[in-house]
Amino acid sequence: MSFPQLSVLDLIPVRSGQSSAQAVAASLDTAVRADRLGYRRYWFAEHHNMPAVASTTPPVLIAAAASRTERIRVGSGGVMLPNHAPLVVAEQFAALEAIAPGRVDLGIGRAPGSDPVITQLLLRTGTTSDVDRFPEHIANILALTSAQGATVRFTSGGEYTVHATPVSQGSPEVWLLGSSDYSARLAASLGLPYVFANHFSGEGLERALALYRQEFQPSEYLDAPRTFLTANVVAADTAEEAGERALPQLRMMARLRTNRPLVPLETVEQAKADPWDGLSTTIMDAARAKWFVGDGATVRAELAAFAERWGVDEVMISPVAGAYDGEPLDTAPGRIRSLELLSTASVAA
Repeated sequence: MSFPQLSVLDLIPVRSGQSSAQAVAASLDTAVRADRLGYRRYWFAEHHNMPAVASTTPPVLIAAAASRTERIRVGSGGVMLPNHAPLVVAEQFAALEAIAPGRVDLGIGRAPGSDPVITQLLLRTGTTSDVDRFPEHIANILALTSAQGATVRFTSGGEYTVHATPVSQGSPEVWLLGSSDYSARLAASLGLPYVFANHFSGEGLERALALYRQEFQPSEYLDAPRTFLTANVVAADTAEEAGERALPQLRMMARLRTNRPLVPLETVEQAKADPWDGLSTTIMDAARAKWFVGDGATVRAELAAFAERWGVDEVMISPVAGAYDGEPLDTAPGRIRSLELLSTASVAA
């Protein structure tokens, strides 16, 4: 059984007692380690108004990671397109491509990544109008970031050519992200690579991949289907430690599912000291059953079997290991250890 190429999805978790600056510093340190360990990509998600998440602006974070790394591809997982004007997204990622030529991925999602109020604050338009125009906006971004640019046609008959940058030397690689049939079918029809957000729920994975592969239409961007999957992962030196480090994120998942107030991530000790009710425990157990949690050898074997089962050669892991009391606030030892245990590269300390 061959081992898949690994990439990283980062939400920039913020834990108890940690500032946003410290959380960002910890994630950038993790990105540097991923680069040295041979990971293929490092993507930042877009979420808003969540105390436990600091990844609100993928383009800014991508630029910071690009400046600190040498080889790894950097990108978004993803930009939530209903929140943004297509031209702005195109210009941001064209600029990133100029900063890190040949290393930029533009992963795009259809969900807003937050609640309707935040969507209105970001765009000051309706909460559904831009979601409905998602296919059109994807086409606009592809055109705007191309060397040819996009041509705007007016009802008067005039035309106006727009480029995301004055002189394009290359374009970001565009991926469509999703956890439903919609994005799978759209990616197939446009001939674009597709990522199923398995870390989010895992429901509908088989159908989404089948639709994407069956309906794929070759394009100037891709001549055959190309896809990978995401997964929540905690690898540690022992299975017991991995189980403990998984607790803070599992409890956050239970908070989300039961509409409890959102707070920064607990430390392992805080999570263990505050038992929850039966419903929360059921939610946590169901979530953990879909995660990859254990010692390095066990998680490696499970990821290899996972990739083989779904016919992918790459898995993007979301390293969700929590922290213990007393661990540094400006780095993430548990997350970094997960990356080290799953990597085949030998790296200097």
